Amino acid sequence: MSNHNGKSVILWLKKIGVLKRVIVSVINDLVTDQRVNKSCLTLQKAGFEVLLVGRRQRKSPPMDDRPYKSHRMKLLFEKGPMFYATFNIRLFIFLLFHRCDCLLSNDLDTLLPNFWISKLKRIPLIYDSHEYFTEVPELVSRPKVQRVWKRIEEYVVPKLPEMITVNQSIADLFHEKYGIKVHIIRNIPMRKMLPAPASRQEVGLDPNKHILVLQGSGINIHRGSEELVDSMQYLDDCQLVIIGGGDVLPILKEKVAANHWDDRVKFFPRMPYQQMMAITQLAELGFTLDKDTNLNYRFSLPNKLFDYIQAGVPIIASHLTEIERIITDYNIGTFIDNHEPKTIAATIQNALNDEKILSLWKNNLIFAAQNLCWENEEGVLLKIYEKYV
Repeated sequence: MSNHNGKSVILWLKKIGVLKRVIVSVINDLVTDQRVNKSCLTLQKAGFEVLLVGRRQRKSPPMDDRPYKSHRMKLLFEKGPMFYATFNIRLFIFLLFHRCDCLLSNDLDTLLPNFWISKLKRIPLIYDSHEYFTEVPELVSRPKVQRVWKRIEEYVVPKLPEMITVNQSIADLFHEKYGIKVHIIRNIPMRKMLPAPASRQEVGLDPNKHILVLQGSGINIHRGSEELVDSMQYLDDCQLVIIGGGDVLPILKEKVAANHWDDRVKFFPRMPYQQMMAITQLAELGFTLDKDTNLNYRFSLPNKLFDYIQAGVPIIASHLTEIERIITDYNIGTFIDNHEPKTIAATIQNALNDEKILSLWKNNLIFAAQNLCWENEEGVLLKIYEKYV
């Protein structure tokens, strides 16, 4: 069946009220969560009517145009225990009073209301864990809060027939702990989502310097960004671009201002994916420097790794299991030996000075981008949902 005919059938099913509805919930601001967006688009392809539910923050950008419906809840609290409590209560009420035939819960902080509704309405629930939530550093440093989330996970996850996560290492942890079937769907971009590169002049970048990039919505503690910024004092011919958000950004901005490194480090806020990738493509090197301080980081496979691959940007990374596997298998970058700023600077300089290795990495990135794309990955998700359509 052609794509056009497939869309026509779905529209006809929707018109006569046969098309099944899935409600997808995530605690993030919907605008920048690309994994959830890709899942929603795939669910449409599987024949579902999709409704995406999340939150709206005071500084949230407007929602972009998408081919499925969305609803953002505005909450009185934006962080802390009251935020999580009110979000989960609001989500439960929303799910209770909206028709659906299937639920997709993204991450542990949306799982409990989805689980209760799935039992009340007797409808299937799929759980997609984007990380090893109970071991994130924000919880590891707060054991009482961590215990609450662990109890929620221990209460719900063993009762699920199957779940989804982002890589083999985290899948193994869930399977060993709870004995359930775990599907692996890596957080890989769509190839068709790559825009034309921006111009340096348009975005205010130095035309005479090597451009480096660090991007992500979670630029937080223990992710190497502080040391990367410190390394810029040794790199006169480089300009570091930091795109995104996170709890360590105020510290980074203070450090840059105090040392008068404004010509070496440039900050961009969270932005739509297309706009971000247009800037990322200008870089000669991209960074993922998480530290091995907790299980979540040890086994992380961050979005930015695959974004760099799609953008054709060679990668400098820390030695972490899943990241190292990708970079080594495709030979698309190198690693730092430690997080000392001088070590990071030397690794950057050595890479930029070796035109032969840069050329090899760039050629290998073309092959990696063809293989590591959502169009190849989504087949796993389609098979999971076939049984519910």
